[in-house]
Amino acid sequence: MSDLAITEISSPNYNYRPAGTIIDLVVIHAISLPPGKFGSGRVIDFFTNTLDFAADPYFAQLKELKVSAHYFIERSGRVIRFVADKYRAWHAGVSSFSGRDNCNDYALGIELEGDDLTPFTEIQYLHLNILLNELKSRYPAISDRRIVGHCHIAPRRKSDPGPFFDWHRVGGGPECR
Repeated sequence: MSDLAITEISSPNYNYRPAGTIIDLVVIHAISLPPGKFGSGRVIDFFTNTLDFAADPYFAQLKELKVSAHYFIERSGRVIRFVADKYRAWHAGVSSFSGRDNCNDYALGIELEGDDLTPFTEIQYLHLNILLNELKSRYPAISDRRIVGHCHIAPRRKSDPGPFFDWHRVGGGPECR
């Protein structure tokens, strides 16, 4: 990635994509740990399986989960890559887009540090757009219509990136309902 500084932190939570898979979808998520707390470093701990589950009562429900994303954009704008694009990160869970199940197989996952109650930062949008443009140039099957939220691929389970995410600023959407 030429226009964006990316910090590399490896997550063990990935596997191989099915043979012949074309990356043609980006899923935008929002996460903060504990919910509503930003800058704690707990998301990094969660994605690297080093989260101290005793540190917060909320973490007990995460104990059995193994989760990752390809990219995480902190509120400060720092971009972290946890899983190389060629691999299948574990971000979408049970999911479907345009009649195709298992979005992890063919999607890239981008987590934004955030929640359903707080607007995202200007620098997050700036770095998200730089990252999206680079990904679209690298993977021509990704178009603006194939940039979606977790809420679009798992609508009964997920609401992220939430009502404060401005889809007009990234060319994707529509907003989740």
